[in-house]
Amino acid sequence: MPLNCSTLPCSVLLLAGGRGQRMGGQDKGLLDWQGQPLIAHLHRLVRPWTDDLIISCNRNQPQYAAYADRLVGDDSPDFPGPLAGIRAGLAVARHAHLLVLPCDVPQVDTGLLNAMLEQAQQHPQVPLMLRHGDFWEPLLCVIPTQLGAQIENAWLAGTRSPRQILLDLGAQALVCPANDPRLDNFNTPELLHPRPSVSE
Repeated sequence: MPLNCSTLPCSVLLLAGGRGQRMGGQDKGLLDWQGQPLIAHLHRLVRPWTDDLIISCNRNQPQYAAYADRLVGDDSPDFPGPLAGIRAGLAVARHAHLLVLPCDVPQVDTGLLNAMLEQAQQHPQVPLMLRHGDFWEPLLCVIPTQLGAQIENAWLAGTRSPRQILLDLGAQALVCPANDPRLDNFNTPELLHPRPSVSE
């Protein structure tokens, strides 16, 4: 059982399987932020919440293995997008819910995780997605693993948008402030390592 049993028991999936195009092709999860790889920050955050920590990665598996209970990869070699990683995570998850986080949001905190899992527990049959304003964050979500077959059917029908699939499955929203810094997405070199401002 998870170490933190006060909320919904869950498997956790960290998405680190992208091509890293906006990072010049570098493996984003292994890039340094504040002295550690991005994946290390997420690992430290979620480790107390689960005994089933899954990382979706398509390269550098030996490095990622140190941060996971198990690794999964896409079933296609052409980096088909984050939904492929979510499918792989759902296929192996050991708990009834899968908490999904991308590897490039290292400022997510325990308060946000707790809010996600508490709200998901209130509506355990449907997915939960974060939303700020009109903008959905489909890669920060909680998915009942029993929906894996429906997600797979949508994939086979050609859908590649996690947002669209989760909305079609009746996703509920956890609404965050419009400029919530916990949701800052470090997906370019400039965001990961901003240049200091030059005083006049």
